[in-house]
Formats: sequence, structure tokens, C-alpha cells
Amino acid sequence: MKQTPSKVPVANRRSLFLAAGILMLAGLCFSCKKEDQEKPNIVYILADDLGYGDVSVYNPDSKISTPHIDGLAEEGMRFTDAHSPSAVCTPTRYSILTGRYAWRSRKPVGVLRGYSRTLIEPGRATVATLLKACGYETAVIGKWHLGLDWQVKEDRRDLLQKEGYGIEEEMAPEDIDFTGSISGGPQEAGFTYSYILPASLDMPPYCYLENQVLAEIPAAYTEGSALDSGYTGPFWRPGKMASSFDFMQVLPTFITKAKEFLNRQEKKRPFFLFLPLTGPHTPWLPDVEHRGKSAAGEYGDFVRQVDDAVGAVLEELDKLGYSENTMVIFTSDNGPFWREEHIAKFAHRAAGPYRGMKADIYEGGHRIPFIVKWPGRTRAGQVSEATTTLTNLVATVAEITGGKKVPGLPEDSYSILSVLTGKSGYVEGQPAVVHSASNGYYAIREGDWKLIQGLGSGGFTEPKTLIPAPGQPKGQLYNLAEDAGETTDLYQKHPEKVKELTEKLEAITNSRERIWSSAR
Repeated sequence: MKQTPSKVPVANRRSLFLAAGILMLAGLCFSCKKEDQEKPNIVYILADDLGYGDVSVYNPDSKISTPHIDGLAEEGMRFTDAHSPSAVCTPTRYSILTGRYAWRSRKPVGVLRGYSRTLIEPGRATVATLLKACGYETAVIGKWHLGLDWQVKEDRRDLLQKEGYGIEEEMAPEDIDFTGSISGGPQEAGFTYSYILPASLDMPPYCYLENQVLAEIPAAYTEGSALDSGYTGPFWRPGKMASSFDFMQVLPTFITKAKEFLNRQEKKRPFFLFLPLTGPHTPWLPDVEHRGKSAAGEYGDFVRQVDDAVGAVLEELDKLGYSENTMVIFTSDNGPFWREEHIAKFAHRAAGPYRGMKADIYEGGHRIPFIVKWPGRTRAGQVSEATTTLTNLVATVAEITGGKKVPGLPEDSYSILSVLTGKSGYVEGQPAVVHSASNGYYAIREGDWKLIQGLGSGGFTEPKTLIPAPGQPKGQLYNLAEDAGETTDLYQKHPEKVKELTEKLEAITNSRERIWSSAR
């Protein structure tokens, strides 16, 4: 059955107190290390809809070659049991930046659209606010998809009084004054520089914003593309766009802007670059150079282009002399949108050995590539089996820059520093990992066991939902050590494990603070 997510009241605006290197924001008390201690630059590259099995270092049978991502793994640590907090994109992005599962937010289920209002609560601490307080230059370049507080036309201001306006459903474009100021975006989230696309590349409005100012007002209109493709191929929705907007140039534009940002930096000041790419999410638009470069059609060719984009950023870091003091993190926001007919046609399993795809509660929906290169701290060529989730960035950054014990960390973030440095084979203190599907299904993972609260995928794979017959199980239970493909449901065979995991899931979803586990 569908689990109703827990809701947490929206955080009130809080004041920021910054003195003597201490940040207090949304309950977090954070002390930076002394200025004379060298802090690493951090580059966080987030692919969009890239599957575990798309990356050749993860999948020897992949029909796509990804030499730059593979090279990153050879020089760093590759995680085999890493997960996006959600099987779709907006909630994952919220979790990366805030360290909280998005079912604690104002939109506990589903994704925002291009005209949605901001999801990150006013005054909420983010990884960018923490690093900014520690002296970092902070930037986001790429797909935002966390909402913007577009200015409402004067005669429509009463709409702002409606509860959930612009969150439960996106704003109507005719209600927006595109000449007005825009708030509630990257700047409020702690980024000193931003160059973003409002949402996915298949969602209007199709335009860029630099430091929350429209580069060009979306006064033109597109009829859309490949509308009958089943959301594949060169698909994008109809809607408003900037007259000069070129879908083919979006990924190259973001890489150019990332290079420009890197070239503006001064070596005496560390930087954090959050680079959420637009590919290989639809529209699948490989350029001429990459067409025919894979054996997985235009999708595989686009993955090749994404891999080269990653390579271009790594090359720029090398050229500028930043590589030795830069932590590079590469991952994906969720699993791939790759249906059964694509598997049959190309013999390519974008989710690797795992069941399901994007939006699903099954492993294919949220098990993702996750690679960290950190010269001098993380030994090259390491493979970690530690179970981790992308919510852990905030706590990891807090420990790297602030020390071991940082009070008031967000509810769902646990540091992976001990794993990265080889001191531990697991994420210390993490009680379990919680997954969520696009329809709101929860799953909990602890050790080898995974409990799903519902029947069906909860996402795109059929059957999406099932109503249990009288006396039949209400959920699913799998032992992933013995059954990575989630083919044998053990729900009825192990009622004691169902009860144990149900209680742990309820404890996490009902808690308003971190639950610290002393068990491995």
C-alpha cells in the first residue's frame, strides 16, 4: 500500500550568526578549521538519469564506453552500494543540498516543474551555506530543479496566499512577471555564483538564469518535440522559451561556464562547484561528434557525450593545477529511464543487474554510480561496499572542514569521511538508508535486508501498484546479498524481519533529529 510520508513543519526564517568562524543556521552549530589549514576544493558532478549499468567500470557488459568516468574510478574510490535518496530528481537534489530526505519537505511526493516555487525552506542550512561560511567560493552551474520564486504579476498577488501555491502544482506562466526579480533560488541557498536551467531540459521555460537574473526573457514558444515517443529520444514539452535557446547547446554551455568559473578562482581561496548536468535525461540529443559512438542508440551516444563532458572538467582542473587539492565526486540523481523494449533492442541493461528503472522503489530506481577522487586522502583504485546515500554530503563536508563532532547536523546526513580515508568499511552512525519511489512508497535498507512498504514498483515499471488480497502480504522483503535482482519476496517467510524493519522505518520517518546507530 502507499505509505503517507511524514511531514515536518516548514522552517521559520532564522537569523544567521557568523563570528569567530562559527555558523548557526537552522539548528546547526558549525566551526570551521583554522584558516592556515588547507581545505580541499570540492567539485560535485551530478549526472541526470544515468544508470548504474551505463558506466562501463560498473558493468563490463555495458554497450557504452565511459573512459573518463572509468578513469576517475581508477584514481579514486568507487562505491558499489550507493543510493539516491529518491528515485526521481527534485527530491534527490533537495537531499544533496540539505542533508534531509525530501519527504520531510513541503513536497513529500513527486517532482517540481519549471514554474514551481522554491522547495528549500527559508533559512535552511545547505552544504553551500556551510562552505561559504568556511571561506569557500560556491557555485552551481547546470540543472537546478528546486524551484524559483518567480515574481507574480501585481493583479495576481492574492495567489500567494494559497497554501502550497507553486509547490503542489506549478505556477501558471501567465501569472508570472518575467521582467521582475526572482528570489528563492541558488543565492538564498548559499551559492555566490549560479548559472542555471530552471528544471529538466524537457520542461518549460527553456531559458538560462545567471545569478537569478534571466539571461533572456522566454518570449518565444516551442511546440515541443517527439511528443509521441513515450518520453524518450529527442523529447521535450511545449512551452515558453528564450528566442536564442538551443537544446543541443545546453550541455556544452554548462561545461563552458564551469570552465570559466574554475579559471576565475584564486588558489588562496577554496571553491565548491556543484555541477548538475542535464544529460542523459531527455531530450537525448547527442551532437555530431558522438552520434554512433555507442551500441545503445541515441541514449548511449548521449551518455558518451556526458562522459566527455566530465572529462573536459577533469582536464581543466589538471590544466589549472587544482587536481591535487580537489575532491571530485561523480554520481547520478537516480536510476535510468530505460524500458524493457530498450533492453531487448540494444541488449544493454542501463540499471546493470538490478531490477526496475527511474522512479521505481526497486534497486534500479535508486542504486547509482558514486565515485570519489581525493588525492592524498583516498587511495586510488579502491572499491567500497559501504551502503551510503547522497544525503551524506552535508555531514561529510562538515567533518572535513569543521572537525569530527559537529552538533545539530540535519536529520538524515552521516559522514562518509572514515570510509573515504580507509578507516572504516561502513558509514559510522548511519542507522539505515531510506528509499522513496515517485508515488511515495518507502523502503528501508539495513545490512542485507530491504523492506518495501507496498506492492509493485511505485514508479514506471509495471505493475506500478497492487492491492493485496485478503491474507496476502502488504509489502515486499528481499535479501540483497542472496538476491540482488529482487526476484524472491521473503515477506511472509520472515515476519520477524518485517516487524523489525517496519519499526526502524517508523522511527526514522517520525524522528525530527538524527538517529545515531552504534551498530555496524
